[in-house]
Amino acid sequence: MNRFAMDADAALLQPPGALTRWFGQGRIGFFNLPRAELVRRYALPASRWIRVLDAMVHYTDEGPRDAEPLLLIHGFGASLHTWEGVLPALARQHRVLRLDIAPFGLTGPLRNTRGRIETMDVYRYRDFIDAFMSAVGLRRATIIGNSLGGLIAWDLAVRRPAAVDKLVLIDAAGFPMRLPIYIDLFRHAAVRWSAPWMLPEFIIRAATRDVYGDASQVPESTYRRYVDFFYAEGSREAIGKMVPKLDFAELDTHLLGSVHAPTLVLWGERDRWIPPAHAQAFAERIPGARLQRYAGLGHVPMEEDPQRVAADLLPFLAGR
Repeated sequence: MNRFAMDADAALLQPPGALTRWFGQGRIGFFNLPRAELVRRYALPASRWIRVLDAMVHYTDEGPRDAEPLLLIHGFGASLHTWEGVLPALARQHRVLRLDIAPFGLTGPLRNTRGRIETMDVYRYRDFIDAFMSAVGLRRATIIGNSLGGLIAWDLAVRRPAAVDKLVLIDAAGFPMRLPIYIDLFRHAAVRWSAPWMLPEFIIRAATRDVYGDASQVPESTYRRYVDFFYAEGSREAIGKMVPKLDFAELDTHLLGSVHAPTLVLWGERDRWIPPAHAQAFAERIPGARLQRYAGLGHVPMEEDPQRVAADLLPFLAGR
């Protein structure tokens, strides 16, 4: 008998609570975590909820209310927690808003009037971010986006230039590329069908490790958070719906030339998800954009080395 079968048999001999804990480890993923449990585990002291497109969106609003506002938008599979490291430095002199974009984090999927999960694509994200800014009364802000959040950020600067004071793109999506292998899995019908009921934890952990330049420095609590949010009720189904719509070849990146907001491009040189060559492409397309690369850092440099990233953000935000 193999080790997995032995572990499973042992678990079945345990009382129900122990069985739940065994599957709750995420080894197989035959379960969904209720939103209420996720809120208990991951809501922050500054957490707030606001209704946007008939969904309760999780966000925070910190720092001086009369200061220059910043809106921080995370990437695929992440949550507003990805900004925790840079937040203290930013919030000293700025009003900092972070949100969990649908279908991730404590926000979760958008649903239609029948309760079915909506498919998120660039058009729906436009509706989503515009509605969020309107709901919180944010008419103009500096927009800082990472990965998918970077795409949402530069698209906003193209569509609504009056709404964007400054723009920061951190390992941003937008140019044609092959999807990272762990995301591309969801293009396959068999994975989309099975993932809501069975997605082994080791796959989620491998995908999480892949976004860091040096994954050995990442604490277990961070891995646990990423895993738990993937196992959130409705999340895997929502991801299966949106991934086939992630076609960056359809985006008109020539419109980046119309961005007039001062722009800073930050990029980890060990990014395995989006080619580092895209950093130069953004810097060349956006007039006057500045580019800063980080040796040794991966797809989420603000998580890996927040002090280093904050040291570049603060002078830019101050106009220096």
